[in-house]
Amino acid sequence: MTDSTRRPIAPAAEEILGSYFPVLDHGFVALVDYMGTDACIERAARVSYGYGTRQVSKTRGLLRYLQRQLHTTPSEMVELKFHCSMPMFVARQWIRHRTANVNEYSGRYSLMPMLFYTPSERELQTQSRSNHQGRSGTPVAAEQHARALEYWGRIRDTSRAAYEWMTGEDIARELARIDLPLSTYTQWYWKIDLHNLLHFLKLRVDSHAQWEIQEYGRVMAGMLKRVAPLSYEAWIDYDVCGARMSRMELSALSKLLVAENGTLRARAGAELDAQALVDAGLNQREIAELFAKLSPASDSPDFELNLASAGTPESFSERYAAAVPKVDKPPTE
Repeated sequence: MTDSTRRPIAPAAEEILGSYFPVLDHGFVALVDYMGTDACIERAARVSYGYGTRQVSKTRGLLRYLQRQLHTTPSEMVELKFHCSMPMFVARQWIRHRTANVNEYSGRYSLMPMLFYTPSERELQTQSRSNHQGRSGTPVAAEQHARALEYWGRIRDTSRAAYEWMTGEDIARELARIDLPLSTYTQWYWKIDLHNLLHFLKLRVDSHAQWEIQEYGRVMAGMLKRVAPLSYEAWIDYDVCGARMSRMELSALSKLLVAENGTLRARAGAELDAQALVDAGLNQREIAELFAKLSPASDSPDFELNLASAGTPESFSERYAAAVPKVDKPPTE
């Protein structure tokens, strides 16, 4: 708490309020406001009223217990509000999470900035053969990327020209916009409680999510780290780097391990081959996922923000304003 407010604050979050962090080629994420901190989650869980009376270690222990046991209502007492700009195809994925308050830029009311997302040569990849909704990880040849840029350029030039002509002819904006491509940038204010934000981020920073929305998730995770660092740590440990186990998986592991008298030890001579796992009720995909869960742990991701990359709201506002078509307004009757 500070002398100027009675609200609980997170000093690290205060440091980035009003800073706009670039994402992709024209997008951004800004933490506009937040309500609550880790201490507020503890207060809600205990329904207590004292600030500064708990040790950080005890607050941490409670928050980790709540995360493990899926007690989510205390974390719903903390909220974060973001200002975000993203390509429309990312926005359509994003909006599937129906647990936030959203107010999007209106192409019916305002002119759309003519800004379009262009994948880099590294990110323009072939179709995955194992994941029907994703890319393979293999970039296309340079000449294919050049050809794609050529096609995208034609489409965008045509769409831009049609949009600018229609709005210039005083055709309704709600109709002039209808053939703008999904690469066009939109923006919104997006407010969400911490519980639902953690669920959103778990799905969107996952390697299986589309890379473009992962980029937004990583920046937002860095902002969360500054608002509620203990909740962020528990989320990393239990959700991002942890894994659920099914009944069949636990049954299979119990054939290899014995837990008794406070000791965990391996059963002598025990092993499980693929057939034994099939007999335990696991299909081939579940077996592959079990092996992945038990493979050596990778390094924990670090979503620390790059403060040097942050811009001002004015810098992004000027860029977007410059991309809005210049249309002479018809004379007022």
